[in-house]
Amino acid sequence: MRTYITFIGLSVLFSLGCKEGEKGKDMAATESETAAQSETTSPSKAIEIYPVEHATAVIRWGEVTLYVDPVGGAETFSAYPSPDLILITDIHGDHFSAETLEALDTSDAKIIVPQAVADKLPVVFAPQVDVLNNGDTKERLGIKIEAIPMYNLREEARDFHVKGRGNGYVLTLGEERLYFSGDTEDIPEMRALKNIDKAFVCMNLPYTMTVDRAADAVLEFKPKQVYPYHYRGRPEVSDVAKFAELVSSKSSDITVVQLDWYPSDPF
Repeated sequence: MRTYITFIGLSVLFSLGCKEGEKGKDMAATESETAAQSETTSPSKAIEIYPVEHATAVIRWGEVTLYVDPVGGAETFSAYPSPDLILITDIHGDHFSAETLEALDTSDAKIIVPQAVADKLPVVFAPQVDVLNNGDTKERLGIKIEAIPMYNLREEARDFHVKGRGNGYVLTLGEERLYFSGDTEDIPEMRALKNIDKAFVCMNLPYTMTVDRAADAVLEFKPKQVYPYHYRGRPEVSDVAKFAELVSSKSSDITVVQLDWYPSDPF
């Protein structure tokens, strides 16, 4: 099987690994860019993936709109429908923004969070919150949500993301399983994942992992498609082209899909 690697607008500018961004987005342009990533999972439902910025994404599945780690203010999401489901992975500012949640129309949304995020949410959100700890499972709106550990392994990085605080997520939407890594290294729980169709895998230093470790983990758990995201840190942008080469040179069964996760950059 031949591997196809799509590169769309690879970002090359420096950026902090954990920051909040503010930007607008043209929905029509995004739909055009991501048309290849919309796949039918049933006669009436398709998965549409909209990269917003860094760790933030919007997923459309039929009539359900899902926000992953919404930050950047309400204007960032002005082109998208209001969320039905919100997933937050961790407490850092590039994943969690109480101000953004307060500015969005979340009146009909369920909010899935780890306990550390729940502890920081304004009390007004309490009726909407489902707390998932590592290993917990919840079904909402026909979507099975599994909370997967995310944490650092390197001694010098362990305080960035301690085990048990944040969640990665595996989502089952119809016949497809999507994995969002959150901030993590190539932990055993990631390597043990099975039957993943689309994996969104972070790779930036010093906060998460190198492209080499990310590629090695992906080659072990073998998703059908892998989407590099969350790839800017210090001192440089991670080399996602190298990541793609490492994966494709050793497996013809994994497709690397590069979306534009940093559209506010001029290059």
